[in-house]
Amino acid sequence: MTAYAVVIPTLARDTLADCLAALAAATGPKPEEIVLVDDRPEPDPDPGALEHPLSILGELRERTLVIHSGGRGPATARNSGARAVTAPWVAFLDDDVQVGPHWCDQLSQDLVEADHETGGVQGVIAVPLPGERRPTDWERGTAGLARARWITADMAFRAEALKQVGGFDERFRRAFREDADLALRVLDAGWYIGQGRRTTRHPVRPADRWVSLRAQRGNADDALMRRLHGPDWWEKAAAPRGRLRKHLAITATGLAACALALTGHRRAAAVAALGWAAGTGEFAWARIAPGPRTRYEVHTMLATSGLIPPAASWHWTSGLWRHRDAAPWLEVAP
Repeated sequence: MTAYAVVIPTLARDTLADCLAALAAATGPKPEEIVLVDDRPEPDPDPGALEHPLSILGELRERTLVIHSGGRGPATARNSGARAVTAPWVAFLDDDVQVGPHWCDQLSQDLVEADHETGGVQGVIAVPLPGERRPTDWERGTAGLARARWITADMAFRAEALKQVGGFDERFRRAFREDADLALRVLDAGWYIGQGRRTTRHPVRPADRWVSLRAQRGNADDALMRRLHGPDWWEKAAAPRGRLRKHLAITATGLAACALALTGHRRAAAVAALGWAAGTGEFAWARIAPGPRTRYEVHTMLATSGLIPPAASWHWTSGLWRHRDAAPWLEVAP
């Protein structure tokens, strides 16, 4: 058996109880240490919020440490948790996942089979979708996690590899791209990252109709990835390119239409406006067509499809500027 610790960053969401219940119920060698990293920004906003989830751990409660990371994001929270353990392997879980019934057995096997060149082993993520209807845009986006590489919803790293690369880059303040960045640096350091057999369930959490608009903030993280890993980082990380180029083009035509109209070039402005409308319409239909097409979903797609291209463009360009001089994480790590 290879000893391991589990680190879970949390905002004390309702999903944490199910996460810890699944971990406690999983068969096999239990983690030597569990670190729950409370990343809520306010100091003890609700001191009792973690009491019930912790009580679910049963005998694992005595192996569990709760620390606070000050609301600086999951990358910082995971680093704080990793520094608090002594096990040779650290398994990171998100607080909204549920490990499989044999997860501890399967993780132990994954780690036993890892040779000395293996710096990380990824779990298999399953995203349950509704069977009675087609999934919504938000549900389809969440389902993409099942195809993502190195996702920290369930990702085990050798402690030695984490230490060598300085852990997670804490400039990634959201739960986005910090996992791919770490994995690329681990690979660049000469380690191998394998695919394990253990399975973890990632339910689709409830979200309001503007969640896709807020998600565009991730384009700034993509800009940081470009600075740190080069323009071909997409291929290195096997990450989907998404629609950024189309968003930039749609935004440019919309701005051109406004500028031309203000300067009296009505015919040219009309042509640019048609281009903007065509691009926005195509984007909206690409999101509506595969979905359930309920009134709420269609209205949500129409409302957000006009706002997403300029939001994505703004976050991308502002990220390029903000991270223009970003140095490798090892040069700035605390």
